[in-house]
Amino acid sequence: MHQHHRLLSALGFVTALVLFGQLAVADEEARSEAAAHLLQAELALQSSEYLKAAEQYRKAAELSSSVDVARQATRVGYSFGFNEEALRSAKRWLELDPGSDEALLYVAQLQLRMGNLREARRKLTKLIERGDEEADKRLLSLVQVLSQENAEDADKVVRALAKHYKDSGYAQYATAAMAMQAGDMDYASEHALMAIELEPEWIKAKLLYARTLLLSGRQDEAIEYTARIIGDDPDPDPDARMELALMMMSAGRDDDALSQINQILLEQPSRADALRLMAIINFRLDNLDAAWDDFQDLLASGRYTMDALYYLARIADYREEHDRAIRLYTQVKTGPNAVVSQRRAGALIAYELDDSERALQQLEEFGNNSPNHAIDMILAQAQLLASLERYDEALGHYDQFVGYRPDDEGALLGRAELLLRMDRLEEALGQYRAVVKRWPDSPMSLNALGYTLADRTEEYKEAEKLIRKALKYDPDSPAIVDSLGWVLYKRGNYDEALAELQRAYEKLNDPEVASHIIEVLHALGQSDEALAVLEAAESKDPDSKLLQDVRKRVFPDAD
Repeated sequence: MHQHHRLLSALGFVTALVLFGQLAVADEEARSEAAAHLLQAELALQSSEYLKAAEQYRKAAELSSSVDVARQATRVGYSFGFNEEALRSAKRWLELDPGSDEALLYVAQLQLRMGNLREARRKLTKLIERGDEEADKRLLSLVQVLSQENAEDADKVVRALAKHYKDSGYAQYATAAMAMQAGDMDYASEHALMAIELEPEWIKAKLLYARTLLLSGRQDEAIEYTARIIGDDPDPDPDARMELALMMMSAGRDDDALSQINQILLEQPSRADALRLMAIINFRLDNLDAAWDDFQDLLASGRYTMDALYYLARIADYREEHDRAIRLYTQVKTGPNAVVSQRRAGALIAYELDDSERALQQLEEFGNNSPNHAIDMILAQAQLLASLERYDEALGHYDQFVGYRPDDEGALLGRAELLLRMDRLEEALGQYRAVVKRWPDSPMSLNALGYTLADRTEEYKEAEKLIRKALKYDPDSPAIVDSLGWVLYKRGNYDEALAELQRAYEKLNDPEVASHIIEVLHALGQSDEALAVLEAAESKDPDSKLLQDVRKRVFPDAD
């Protein structure tokens, strides 16, 4: 049934047969063993046993003195997100090729990812100091790589590295950029100003400072500052206009943003980033015909291809042109929108084309051909199978995903919810409790367990305690406020329950919250009000099973 594709070619690696020939091992027995590991790795990839593949490649690398084998082992482990395997392979690669900047960067990045900040800093220091480029500029070039990791940890490491270059505008810019990503706007603003002081003509430092103003909630100041940069320059930098347009967009001033973009395109008609921004603004303004034409032009330019395909797919989706939307979504294979596009394509195929097998195959094939997203697609299949009420298959995929990503809180909660849908209440509660034990300060997990206890058991006291704790961490969450209203209803505090549920409904116009309000109004003897809420909710969500159920239970005789 399934068409497996060779991930080696998808990853851009040399074939296993070539690697066999490069197994530089003096001992014939070790060479034979290394070759066996490579073969097992290839077979594991073809059968989607990703962790086994990474382990087998790593074992081959440890037995071989081939740099190519160690490089491949590192990239396989890294691509699939198996950090421990990737780090062991990267260390072997660096051992075999101590002068490799790529191997050294892999080791540093993986150590940072695994929380070993001291060792990561040491490796990055070595990488910075041994380059041909000036050390402070090399530090700045590393920020883009490090920004892919945990922002707070990366910020700590960059600050430590930059201490050696206090008189460098580039180092100050690097620390400001990383601090901004970590959410420390005061530090980011301070060091952006230091970068400007050290490099007064450097426009990028000024634009970074403007961005810190924007992200600090000082929108007007940010826009005024950037506009002044443009106004003071007889030949304004188009990058400054782009930054100003982005700021205006964030402030809801889309027409003003378009004015800036039109000026850029007047001066530089082929500038693709300006065309992309104009297309996005037209999309935001629901000018779908104009946005469609803009994104088609962007697609023809050969730049920002994945963005163009994604937005064209969304426009086709809005227009209910399902075949076209599917075709476009499935072409979004890389970038930040790849996973959501493939998920949406699967949903359209399953529900609009009524072909669940094709939908599942689409997700599986994308995973087979996209190592960075292969494990994400296992979760996508699990969720689609659950929505199709193919619960046993869904559980198998959840178990597979959790085996690869045991630290994924959301997936563990999803598995627990699936167990609930399968009426395996005790197992579900056990799963929820295990997640709360592991993440005791997570409002999402606390609320999930609390709501389940309130909804499916009579442990109302514990449920309320958990939900109120969740609210301390996230007091504005309508989902948690809804849970509080529901447990108050279960405990007989109807007036308090109604107040909380109505507060939740103001922020979250959702059938489940509506059904809870209906139950409480009915319990208070306010049947007319309850029916009015039900009818209003049904007008928005006529196919909601929750609303259908509450109508049968509360108003069995209503027309």
